[in-house]
Amino acid sequence: MLIGVPKEIKVAENRVGMVPAGVQTLVDQGHDVMIETTAGVGAGIPDAAYEAVGARIVANADQAWDAEMVIKVKEPVQPEWHRMKSGQTLYTYLHLAADAPLTEELMNKGIQSVAYETVQLDDGSLPLLRPMSEVAGRLSAQEAAISLEKAHGGKGLLMGGVPGTRQAEVMVLGGGIVGLAGARIAMGLGARVTVLDIDPDRMSYIDEVFGGRIQTLYSNAYNINTMLPKVDVVIGAVLIPGAKAPHLISKQQIEEQMTEGSVIVDVAVDQGGCVETCRPTTHEDPTFTVGGVVHYCVANMPGAVAQTSTYALTATTLRYASALANHGLVAAAKADPCLAKGINVLNGHCVYEPVARATGVPYTPLAL
Repeated sequence: MLIGVPKEIKVAENRVGMVPAGVQTLVDQGHDVMIETTAGVGAGIPDAAYEAVGARIVANADQAWDAEMVIKVKEPVQPEWHRMKSGQTLYTYLHLAADAPLTEELMNKGIQSVAYETVQLDDGSLPLLRPMSEVAGRLSAQEAAISLEKAHGGKGLLMGGVPGTRQAEVMVLGGGIVGLAGARIAMGLGARVTVLDIDPDRMSYIDEVFGGRIQTLYSNAYNINTMLPKVDVVIGAVLIPGAKAPHLISKQQIEEQMTEGSVIVDVAVDQGGCVETCRPTTHEDPTFTVGGVVHYCVANMPGAVAQTSTYALTATTLRYASALANHGLVAAAKADPCLAKGINVLNGHCVYEPVARATGVPYTPLAL
């Protein structure tokens, strides 16, 4: 198979879809891999490292996209849409539930799209989302600590305080991979942390692992309302696989209940956000303020640590990339139901129901 890896052009996105180890695996299997020149530089990988394992370095994005399968990190942004070709397999993060225009474009172009974030194992876990969730979760607490500084619009509060002063109060919405990673770092910085979740088993796990150092509460409207006036930081870490995140905090709640200089870090922004006032921002302009509350809503948070993120991501995506290249999408999906769940758009049809429901496009079961 002819495989293309273009350079990411989303603002301040320095990750790359493949590392040399992955290229070597695919080349050894008989595939032809093209890397757009300088695609890996932001993650610390020079062109020469790819060439050494058998990749072809191509001069521009048009050449990198002229492939049977394109492997990326982020969803195609509008300047890339014209490069997509009918029948092409696109293997990347897509987050289509929050992007109806891209969903429609993939359908109109007849793209075979496999979304990292909806590949799902039998136990319900999301193996290709997990590494970036770990990164984003850890970053969420770091960015919250920075945003609390007065120079960044916050209260001028040190997350862990010092002896004789109070610690920051941090509320984490969701106790999954993102939420637990954020809670762990916030606790390590000295904050008082409460995780809200709807799964009693998950809360028991958190309580057992952290010995009560992280408080847990059931996630419901009453507990959120009770906590909002007290908290300094809210980390939004709610995930419904492939679907839009539910809004758990409204604009009215922010304006009427949260104190000025508080911080919201909504990691769920790429799925629409779990806070009503959330809108995607970039690493170059990461925050905005609503009701006196600082919002950090960068949609590609792991791009800030591109080297760590690239190696963590590609270690998990390679297995399925190899299956897609060796067998083609349909045969690979028939052989692996977990991979089949990653298919969002196929031959002009939206075949992933949560995306169809969120975007309003017609849904066609994959089996058809």
